[in-house]
Amino acid sequence: MSKPTALVLGSGIIGLTSAITLQRAGYAVTIWTRERALNTTSSVAAAFWFPYRAEPAAAVTAWGDATFQTLLAHADDPASGVLMRPALMLFEHPAELPPWHATVHNFRQLPAAETPSGYRAAYTFTTSMIEMPRYLPYLEQQFHANGGRIIERTVTHIDEATSTASLVINCTGLGSYSLLSDHELTPIRGQIIRVAGPPVDTIIFTEGDLEWPTYIVPRAHDCILGGTANEGDWNLSPEPSIAADIRFRCAELAPATAAAPVLQHLVGLRPGRSSIRLEAERQPNGALVIHNYGHGGAGVTLSWGCASAVLTLVQAHA
Repeated sequence: MSKPTALVLGSGIIGLTSAITLQRAGYAVTIWTRERALNTTSSVAAAFWFPYRAEPAAAVTAWGDATFQTLLAHADDPASGVLMRPALMLFEHPAELPPWHATVHNFRQLPAAETPSGYRAAYTFTTSMIEMPRYLPYLEQQFHANGGRIIERTVTHIDEATSTASLVINCTGLGSYSLLSDHELTPIRGQIIRVAGPPVDTIIFTEGDLEWPTYIVPRAHDCILGGTANEGDWNLSPEPSIAADIRFRCAELAPATAAAPVLQHLVGLRPGRSSIRLEAERQPNGALVIHNYGHGGAGVTLSWGCASAVLTLVQAHA
């Protein structure tokens, strides 16, 4: 008997994990994508596991936990680009215990005496750091090994997909702004700097102003300095004044970053939405579309959990 088929739109982290999850359930999967994985927003992510700017909260906690367990398994494979890193999170205001504290390893809320000067609260924990330029090809290799096909094709209307396939998984992220005229989507612009190193061995993150989070993400052979979270800004060109501000803020957090040579300036647009859209929609021709987009700053953090939810929806509507 032939396998059931599915068409996934988008080859970023959400599209690839959804496609692989369906393959494992016995589906023959094809991906249509405007850009290959290394050219998507996912490739720019300063990715470490942390639920950031994504709703609804209860579902995010569950999806994040499921993803963390998968990333733990991938960290055992040196080819994956997934490493476990200590993390320090700093707050300029009192902070409650986060709902995800039981997911990460070695979580500890620092007492006042150990909290760095200038901050009102701090957490330490161990989390996964994901080098996206390595992890995305690693997932693509898995997808191809399972018999998957990736076709570069721009889709301007969902009907182009549903006229071809009876099961479509829409993982187009910010692309759904035009594909579906979903103007609830908004870009959350993230500008980062890739520097040589890493000059530190701990992930450091402070929200500060919501539009200007500061984070340092040490990877195996380089380090990401960030960043920004500017809603409604579609500008993909790095701004020199913002880069200078990022360097200043990161140097205040970790002076060792000040002298790290710059390798690259990057900008990505996170797909912001009031709530992640993960739901089934039956089309007039009978085709089933599962929407899986709008993950804000938590696409990597929620990817495998949301992919599992996609499979559950597919099975419920079979």
